[in-house]
Amino acid sequence: MDLVHDRCPYAFGRSPSRGGSGDSAPDTAVGVFHGIRASVAHAFGSPELSGRTVMVQGAGRVGSELVGHLVEAGAKVLVSDVVEDRARALAAGTGSILVPAGEEFAAECDVFAPCATGGVLSARSIPELQCRVVAGSANNQLATAADALALRDRGIIYAPDYVINAGGALHLVGQEALGWNRDELDRRLVGIGEVLGQIYRGADTEGVSTEEAAERIARARLAAARLSPGATISIDPARRRPHT
Repeated sequence: MDLVHDRCPYAFGRSPSRGGSGDSAPDTAVGVFHGIRASVAHAFGSPELSGRTVMVQGAGRVGSELVGHLVEAGAKVLVSDVVEDRARALAAGTGSILVPAGEEFAAECDVFAPCATGGVLSARSIPELQCRVVAGSANNQLATAADALALRDRGIIYAPDYVINAGGALHLVGQEALGWNRDELDRRLVGIGEVLGQIYRGADTEGVSTEEAAERIARARLAAARLSPGATISIDPARRRPHT
């Protein structure tokens, strides 16, 4: 992103030494952690993760950070990655259990956390799932729009990906464009869980998938922003600071 910024001022995630907020992966993982707690609370009546089993698919930057938070919270963590050496090292370093790639969907767990590539929730994988919750950091987790309904029909709570993985965007935009300090950012990360709770309650009340409930909230927020004077934030390339 430092190199991108040399050619275009509209680049988030530069090195702190270059005026940016740095790596967003740790805060993405924190947001996912709060989202998992909210999802578990809706599924089981308590956000506590002690004694719960979480299957983390993907041992990359976000997945590995998430595993650390889950282990610290007392969860039993399973780890899988197509790069088996990476997953094995993460499992050994955190006391997690290695699951061979390809077997993670059928692993018995409370939470399946996709933290790798997109399109993993499909007509092929959803019938294999042995969990009550799907909540992870991967983008575009649903292979098709119909897969959100397939999860609902199986009684599996799905955390819409663009909600639960919003910690990265909050880290970048919040600190670089909105002037948030660390306390404000931490509060916003906790808020990811609160928004997911709202989505789950709305989905239950309206009899729709969590994906549909999230879209309704997003559309309502966008509509309200269009009607609110001064709500649009832009970046002044000369000053590199936000203005409305």
